[in-house]
Amino acid sequence: MGLFGTGVARICAVVAAASAREMAAQLRTALRETPTAELRLDWLRSDSERRRFLAWLRRNRPRRAVLLATCRRREGGGLFAGSVQSELDWLAQAAQAGCLWCDLEVETMRKLPRRSLRQYSLPPRILLSFHDFRRMPALTPALLAHWPGEADAIKVAGMARNIADSTRLLRFAAASRNCVAVPMGEVGLPTRLIALREGSALAYAPVSAATAPGQVSLHEMKYLYRAHTLNRQTQVFGVIGNPITHSLSPLLHNTAFAKLRINATYLPFLVKDLRDFLKAVPDFGLRGFSVTLPHKQSILRHLQDCDALSADIGAVNTVVVRRDGSLYGCNTDYVGVLRALEKKLSLAKSRVLILGAGGSARAAAFALARAGAAVAICARRTAAARELARAVGGEVVPRRALKTEHFDVILNATPVGMHPQIGISPLQPSELHCRIVMDLIYRPERTQLLKLAAKKGIATVSGVEMFLAQGIAQWELWMKRRAPQKSMRQAVLAALRAKERRRSSP
Repeated sequence: MGLFGTGVARICAVVAAASAREMAAQLRTALRETPTAELRLDWLRSDSERRRFLAWLRRNRPRRAVLLATCRRREGGGLFAGSVQSELDWLAQAAQAGCLWCDLEVETMRKLPRRSLRQYSLPPRILLSFHDFRRMPALTPALLAHWPGEADAIKVAGMARNIADSTRLLRFAAASRNCVAVPMGEVGLPTRLIALREGSALAYAPVSAATAPGQVSLHEMKYLYRAHTLNRQTQVFGVIGNPITHSLSPLLHNTAFAKLRINATYLPFLVKDLRDFLKAVPDFGLRGFSVTLPHKQSILRHLQDCDALSADIGAVNTVVVRRDGSLYGCNTDYVGVLRALEKKLSLAKSRVLILGAGGSARAAAFALARAGAAVAICARRTAAARELARAVGGEVVPRRALKTEHFDVILNATPVGMHPQIGISPLQPSELHCRIVMDLIYRPERTQLLKLAAKKGIATVSGVEMFLAQGIAQWELWMKRRAPQKSMRQAVLAALRAKERRRSSP
């Protein structure tokens, strides 16, 4: 058993609010999901609110909960404006209120007149924390050995400026005993979870507002990523892109893993430098990953092998990591486009305009051409449009011609109109002369382009249909079994519609 227990106890809910009332409410919410909670006393707006909350905690001490008190001073990255002695006093009061653990930052430790923490009336177990909000600190054995006997565990929280920073902290956690590893920032988000598999004692998850960059909410930590189930046998998959926070791929794939009780997780990787990510694949233990903008074409030169269709398309959206570590690529966007449009019309001899000439556009163009459609390309990059049209035996249509040209289908394969820029459209109503408009963007479900088309009485196809089809094909490729398609569809549609309701509510 670990320092804080096993399973769900390793998810540490972060309780942080300005008032005692809200702190108490958050703690009640947290303890319904996990028995482990960090109480951020420094977030309370005044000493009177701290006194009020700790008085409430003494009266309502939760049974079987592991409470960790933190009153981090500003010097250590917290909100507490008081002195070192005041911090220690509040932690001593937290001990009296039932906190078994406290988090004491190294900046405080260095200022103590008496070097031994055990001489103070702190909670019986001490987590000594090192925070660096600008970079990843030097990760050496001396970091753990510097305070022998003073702390029961060490926490290292460093800003992951790149994926290499994350993997250094991951290796540090795997080689250390009684260590909590916290890579901060969006780049470090997936490593927060993988660190649990590698032996980190805790993963922090806020009940409400994030208290550090890159945190995953308590609900997502437990129900989306099932962090409490991660162990050495957990298979890791993911999606790479830039940006990536908008992606619903983690929801799609993790829903299937949970439904079929498969020990696997799927994580979002913000990848700015593809080489940086690929070097880390063995450290993360990845079995496969999805590829989205802007890496669908550039990933090709890093693969050891790919299927013939992907080579023709010149873009890959799915990678399998083989047992020997080699990378095999394929393209399921192709499947997604066909399945979405074949429900609406016969593609043979139809005329389809594709906006864009990137990786998604190439997959769509090859899919439609092989299905017998006449493909036209309209793209801002004229040379790329000509190259793609030539590759599929199609034509290039300049933007100025769209007001007079007619098509069976207009398909948007550009990111224009994607969240968060949901109010813009790649085309104007006067340029929509067709039977069907399809948008490969799936967030939002109804893009501005689709709304304009619907107002003109044109049938529409949401990018959700392609997203589901290509994602299900990916999942089945990796897992070698049928996907629970109904559950996956329901989860994605429910999430999209919930977001739409929140946007439209006053």
